[in-house]
Amino acid sequence: MRPPKLALLTLVLALLAAFWWLGLGRYLSLDYLKISLAAFRAFYSLHPLLTPLLYFALYVVVTGFSLPGAAVLTLAGGALFGLAKGTLLVSFASSVGALLAFWLSRYLFQESVRQHFGTKLAVVEQGFEREGPFYLFALRLVPLFPFFLINLVTGLLPIRAGTFYWVSQLGMLPGTLAYVNAGTQLGELSSVRGILAPGVLLSFALLGVFPLLARKILSWFRQQHVYRKWNKPHRFDRNLIVIGGGAAGLVSAYIGAATKAKVTLIEGHKMGGDCLNYGCVPSKALIRSAKFLHQCREASALGIHSVDAKFDFAEVMARVTRVIKTVEPHDSAERYRQLGVEVIHGYANITSPWQVEVNGRTLTSRAIVLATGSRPVVPSIPGLQEAGFLTSESLWSLTELPKRLVVLGGGPIGCELAQAFARFGSQVTQVVKEARLLKREDEEVSHFARAALERDGVTVLTDHQTLRVECTGNHKRLWLRHEGNEVSVEFDSVLCAVGRQARTEGFGLEELGIPLTERKTIETDAYLQTLYPNIYACGDVAGPYQFTHTAAHQAWYASINALFGRFKRFKVDYSAIPWVTFTDPEIARVGLSEQEAREQGIAYEVTRYRIEDLDRAIADETAAGFIKVLTPPGKDRILGVAIVSAQAGELLAEFVLAMQHGLGLNKILGTIHPYPTLVEANKHTAGEWRRTHVPQRLLAWVAHYHAWQRGT
Repeated sequence: MRPPKLALLTLVLALLAAFWWLGLGRYLSLDYLKISLAAFRAFYSLHPLLTPLLYFALYVVVTGFSLPGAAVLTLAGGALFGLAKGTLLVSFASSVGALLAFWLSRYLFQESVRQHFGTKLAVVEQGFEREGPFYLFALRLVPLFPFFLINLVTGLLPIRAGTFYWVSQLGMLPGTLAYVNAGTQLGELSSVRGILAPGVLLSFALLGVFPLLARKILSWFRQQHVYRKWNKPHRFDRNLIVIGGGAAGLVSAYIGAATKAKVTLIEGHKMGGDCLNYGCVPSKALIRSAKFLHQCREASALGIHSVDAKFDFAEVMARVTRVIKTVEPHDSAERYRQLGVEVIHGYANITSPWQVEVNGRTLTSRAIVLATGSRPVVPSIPGLQEAGFLTSESLWSLTELPKRLVVLGGGPIGCELAQAFARFGSQVTQVVKEARLLKREDEEVSHFARAALERDGVTVLTDHQTLRVECTGNHKRLWLRHEGNEVSVEFDSVLCAVGRQARTEGFGLEELGIPLTERKTIETDAYLQTLYPNIYACGDVAGPYQFTHTAAHQAWYASINALFGRFKRFKVDYSAIPWVTFTDPEIARVGLSEQEAREQGIAYEVTRYRIEDLDRAIADETAAGFIKVLTPPGKDRILGVAIVSAQAGELLAEFVLAMQHGLGLNKILGTIHPYPTLVEANKHTAGEWRRTHVPQRLLAWVAHYHAWQRGT
C-alpha cells in the first residue's frame, strides 16, 4: 500500500479505535437521546443556525466512517428539528456521509480487494452490470444489506460517484421520512401512556409497513424502467401465450385452461417436445428391449437352461416408433383443443412484452410463458461434421445396428444408450473427458455404474480428450489424447451425448434484451420471472435442471404466477428434486450427495443398506446395489438419498415424499411395507439408522429391569 493510502488508513483506524476506546457510542444511543433532548432543544433555541450545521457534520462523520448510531441520529433529527427540516437535513447528510464512505472504500481498498476477492463480488457486479443504478436503488429502497455495508461494497464496484450519490439520495428518502416522523413523535413522549398516542402508533406503523410499501414502490419503478420503450396494448386477446409444446409448455397451457383463462399454445415442431419424441419415451422403449435380450442371455441364473432370442434391429426401432405413437395422443393438439387451449403450429416471434407474431398474425397477451426446451450439444471436433454423427434426436431414425459405436459423453444419456447398444451387440466405446462417469454422483456410484457397463461389454475410456475424426474411404477413426499420448478408436457411427443446451435463439429474446445465465439458460428470479415481470420461463430453457418432471414442476409455478401473481406469488421449490439414470441397475438420487455436502460444509452422517441382503432382490436375482441416506448428526431428517438398485426410481419415491413433507427415517420405519417387495429396502435402511441411534444407557436400564423380572 502506497504511503498516502497507508497514512489515511492509519488515521481512519485511529479515529475508530478512539471512538470505541472512549466509549463514545453511548452518546449515540436512544437512552441518551431521550435524557438529553431537553438540553439539545435549549441549545437549538440559542443557536438556531449553528445547531443544524453541527448536526449535519456529526451525521456525515458517523455515516462516513460507518459508526453505529445513524438510526438514533435520524430519530434525533425528527425530535429536534421536526418532520420537514429533519427530513431535509437527514436526507442530505446521510447521502453525503454515504458518499464519503464510498470514496474511502474505493480509495483505500478497491485495488487490493479486487485482486484478492474479485470472485466474491461477482454476484453484486452482475446485478450492477445488468440493471445499473436501478440495482443500487433497489438495495437502498429495500435494503438486503445494512446501509453502511452497501456504502463500503459499492465503493469497490465500477459505478460513478455522482450516480451513487443521486441514487442513494432518492433510494433512502422513503426510509428517512419514516424514521424522522417516528423521531418527531418520540420527542413528544412525556410518559409511558404517550406510547399509545395516535401519532406515535402511526409512526411505528409506518416503520412496520415500510418494507412492504417499498417493495410495491420498487416493483412499480422496475416496471417503469423495464417497459419504458414499449407501448402496452389497451386490451389483450388472451390471458396467456405459451411458447413451446414440450412438458413445461403443455403443463402451463393445461393449468391456464383449467383455471378458465384464455390460453394459446404455440409449437413449431412436434407436440410433446423432446421427452415424447426423442428422449424419455423412445429411450426407455429401447432400453426395455435391450434389457429383455440381456435377461435371455442370463436365463441360467433363473434355472432355465437356455433361451434363444433372435431380433431384427429394424423391428426394435419400429416398436420404439409404435410406443411414441401410442403415447402421442396424451400430448396431441387435438386433446389440448378439447381442453380449451388454442393450439397454433408455427414459429413464434416475440415483438414486445405483450405481443407475439406467428404465421403472419399478431397475438396479444397479458402474460407469456417461455418453454422452448433444449437441444443436443454437438462438440466442435475437427472432421466430425464430414464423418457424420448421431444425437439423441437423430438416433431414432436408425434401422441398422451400428457394428462399432462410439458414445461421446459420460452423463445419464451417454451411459443409458451405451449400455443399451452393447446389449444389442454393438461394440461400444464410451469416451469421457472427465475422470469418471456421472460426475454429479458420488464416486462409489460412478464406480458402480462403470462396472455395470463394462460387464455388458462397454469399453469405458475416462480422462480422454477428443482431438479429431479422420475418414479414409469407408474407415472412420477417432483420435484421442490420454496421459500425453494419442490413441485412436475405429468406429462406424458416433453418438454425441455430451449434454443439452437451451433453445434461446430465434424467437425474440435478443430484441427484448432478456438476459441469459452463464449456462446460457434464460435468467429468471425465484418466481420464474424474466427481466419483464409478465414474461416467465420454465423447463430446460430456464434450468437449472433438465428433467421432464422438473419442467412440469416449474410450469405450475410459472403459469400460476403469470395468471394470479398480482394477488399471490409462489417461489419455485427445489428442496426435493429427484432424478434417475436408467442404466441396469438404475441409479436414483434426491437431495444432497456426500460430495455436495462436503463442498457446502454441511455436517452429515451416512446410513447404508446393502441390497444383497433383501429377500425379494435375492429371489429376483437382482441382489446388487445399495441405499445411502444422509442425515444431520444424531437426527433422522433426510438430507439426501442415493440408490443403486433394480427399480431404484420406484424406491426413491418414498424418500422424496418424506423430504417434501419433513418426515424422517423413523416415520418410514414405522410404516408397514408389504413383504416380499423391493420397497422393503427403504424400511430396512431406516432400521439401520435406528440401530445406530439406540440410547445405550436406556438399554442398560432395561436389561436390569428384565433381570429383576427374572428374579436374578
